[in-house]
Amino acid sequence: MKRPLGIILIVIGAAMLIWTGFTYTKQEKIVDAGPIQISADKEKSVNWPPYAGGIFLIGGVILLSTSKKS
Repeated sequence: MKRPLGIILIVIGAAMLIWTGFTYTKQEKIVDAGPIQISADKEKSVNWPPYAGGIFLIGGVILLSTSKKS
């Protein structure tokens, strides 16, 4: 059970080191007055620190190295 989890953590950690975040567009209502609605697209971003990816990567390597080989 440790082995697949370790591999998953390594992949996630490497991805987090390569991509430090992402952006997405959300449509928000500005005015909602009965039948009249005005909305605008707002760009939001989600970022994480690079050391978080390193922690995932190191944790995955530790899990993978301590797993028993069958």
